[in-house]
Amino acid sequence: MSDYENICMEVCKIAAETGRFISNESGKFEAEDIKSKGIHDYVTYVDIESEKMLTAALGALLPDAVFITEEETISQEKGELCWIIDPLDGTTNFMHGLAPYSISIALAGGDKILVGVVHNIATRETFYAWHKGGAWLDGEAIKVSLTTRIEDSLIATGFPYKDFNSLGKYLTAFEYFIRNTHGVRRMGSAAIDLAWVACGKFDAFFEYNLNKWDVSAGILLIREAGGIASDFSGNQVCIDGSEIVAANNLIFEEFRAKVNTFMAK
Repeated sequence: MSDYENICMEVCKIAAETGRFISNESGKFEAEDIKSKGIHDYVTYVDIESEKMLTAALGALLPDAVFITEEETISQEKGELCWIIDPLDGTTNFMHGLAPYSISIALAGGDKILVGVVHNIATRETFYAWHKGGAWLDGEAIKVSLTTRIEDSLIATGFPYKDFNSLGKYLTAFEYFIRNTHGVRRMGSAAIDLAWVACGKFDAFFEYNLNKWDVSAGILLIREAGGIASDFSGNQVCIDGSEIVAANNLIFEEFRAKVNTFMAK
């Protein structure tokens, strides 16, 4: 095993354990446990406690690594290795008892994503990848789809939820893909969307106004599964989530160009 593979396997265990905590809390969760961070942006004690569990376990695994986390339960510093964590991607789904919701963990070294894990909490499935090690789902290798035409593809997306400045452009793109593909799906967890592109359930995905912790693990999954991810203009380095488009390698460039045409107007 490579060092990255060993680390990845340990991260899978940590994600699964934290996922069990989140599942157990889902039955106890009540409306008064919801706090608002901003318009349509919510956090619960489950997000916070699960992030604390993750940072403690990951910190023990790699003591010199630093963290970028959604809930900022740990101080942010600079370092050669950095964990990028979303402890509960799909909080709104979780609040309403609706799957999917997930845990997303990536380990980055500079501009390179070295390890990526997405744990689907409801199904207890774990998607994982490490640099040059392929992409996997619970021990089985996964690959992106072989769909060759956008007209034959199933597209995933996420609706804007707090930044509506580009809503008109987004709706134009949304309408185009509704009319010119097999359909468009909105699952409510970007990490799951990307994992499902990696395993071929979806052929492509696009969204804007996300964050690093939403997309970093999924980007590595897609790349190791043979797909491509970039921002709308095609940049594949340092994708921060503000723009992301991903697809299998056969339709990627056509799909990216279509998204960019609509979103750049």
